[in-house]
Amino acid sequence: MTIDKHQAYQQAVREINAILEEETNMILKMATINCVLKQYLPYYYWVGFYCVNEGQLMVGPYQGTLGCLHIPFSKGICGRAAQTEKTQVVANVHDDPAHIACDSRTNSEIVLPVWDNEGQLIAVFDIDSTELASFDKVDQTYLEALLELHFRQNKLIKSYL
Repeated sequence: MTIDKHQAYQQAVREINAILEEETNMILKMATINCVLKQYLPYYYWVGFYCVNEGQLMVGPYQGTLGCLHIPFSKGICGRAAQTEKTQVVANVHDDPAHIACDSRTNSEIVLPVWDNEGQLIAVFDIDSTELASFDKVDQTYLEALLELHFRQNKLIKSYL
């Protein structure tokens, strides 16, 4: 099935923005973003946030198979995104020695850093696909803008409920 990524992202972002217009709770934002994006982007196999906690990443809201519970900043593509604070786009995770195989069906991945309105790294946003080379500049551009709007430009309540 071929999809128009631009159209899918535009529809998803419009829906996310409408739902989260007045929302300030970090966890509710994360859960909503996961749900809506997974509905609109069929190549998303696993989508979720790993939250920063005492120098490591801990699995937060996600949709998909069981995620790794803890990831040190020194390990994996998620750790590399947290450590460098740069988006990581990996066309074939099996060619990247840093990859942690939480699920062996993952073939490509994009991981984006997430900052709060004080410029603090609060999470990474991890998306996996069972297909090779699923992610590109289109994904990166829409996702970076979405995270900027909902986390960096807004004051967040960082409680779990």
